[in-house]
Amino acid sequence: MTVPGTSTSSRPVESRQSGLLYPLDLVYERAGIEVPRVEVVQPDEIPLPYRSLLVHDIDMTLTLERHFGGRVVLRPLSTFTESGSYFRRVLLVQEYAGQPVEMGAIRMRLDAFGDEIRRQILENEVPLGRILRDGRFEYQSRVKAFLAVIPNPEMMGVFWMREPRVLYGRRTEVVRKGARIGDIVEVLPLVLR
Repeated sequence: MTVPGTSTSSRPVESRQSGLLYPLDLVYERAGIEVPRVEVVQPDEIPLPYRSLLVHDIDMTLTLERHFGGRVVLRPLSTFTESGSYFRRVLLVQEYAGQPVEMGAIRMRLDAFGDEIRRQILENEVPLGRILRDGRFEYQSRVKAFLAVIPNPEMMGVFWMREPRVLYGRRTEVVRKGARIGDIVEVLPLVLR
């Protein structure tokens, strides 16, 4: 499968922002980790329950908490700052069981936030959706693509998978007052209910 945005060349951040897995591909490449294979799928091609977890306009943290019946907490996997943007790859897990419910990568322009929200983002303790919701930060999340992902070995490890199976996710842009302030890729583990 040939996938845009999965090259390992050292292109600047700006030229990578159109890749299907951006910013996850950039975070993986910086760590020397193979980028997963990915292709775009239409919403009606996404099986349930993935479709109900991905095809919506509300905050993903809240959607996952409603589906799994409890709070999710953040486990940072990697972080860095580059060109005024903060990048982090995280795992969201059920607070009560530690079961992974999402792996995500974000790029957020730090100058788009006030001091308190910026401080909370940089602390890496609270999921982004909860920070923005609790801080009453007005923004729009625009889905750019729904994704079918063949996990790489690292992703299989964080999702406790024994063999590669198609996972589903989405790529979104975070927009405030008409300006793009962030990019998010979210991939869900195997979801059985």
